[in-house]
Amino acid sequence: MGGAKNLVVSRCTWVESDPLYLAYHDREWGVPVHDDRRLFEFLILEGAQAGLSWLTILKKREAFRKAFDNFNPEKIARYGEDKIGALLDNPAIVRNRAKIKSAIINARALLEIREQYGSFDQFVWQFVGGRPIVNHWRSAGQVPASTVHSDALSKALRKLGFKFVGTTICYAFMQAVGMVNDHTISCFRHDEVSS
Repeated sequence: MGGAKNLVVSRCTWVESDPLYLAYHDREWGVPVHDDRRLFEFLILEGAQAGLSWLTILKKREAFRKAFDNFNPEKIARYGEDKIGALLDNPAIVRNRAKIKSAIINARALLEIREQYGSFDQFVWQFVGGRPIVNHWRSAGQVPASTVHSDALSKALRKLGFKFVGTTICYAFMQAVGMVNDHTISCFRHDEVSS
């Protein structure tokens, strides 16, 4: 009787063994996103992650969604001091006043972008010509922390008043929402995401 063979799945080496992290890598990271609310969610979460691990943010993501009205920019744009106070008292999220206030500022700026460009989606995707950049890295060590594309996106967002959108945060955002495919070529998701 032949036993089932253990299939070893090759992933990007940065992926940790936590099931939440594995699911994020295997189903979400690098998949093109064109929904304004989801793009906004990723931008806010990448900013919240500054100085922390991404796994910390993944573990708090559902709490963030609940606390921030499912990342509805219209609602967040109207948050006042009472709501900021409630968020600062919420142990389930990252309680950093500057990061919380940046989410509000960014929601307001996103609404301005919608007025000018029609959607946040159209605005951000123009920085990669509307199509994902597919890289062919052999190792995670080759993946840059920022690029000319993230520099340009960061500069444009800051000019429009966004906060917590430095070039490194913007590049992580671009990777997360599939503007860039930075799965290493040995990772099973590289070709899946590319197609």
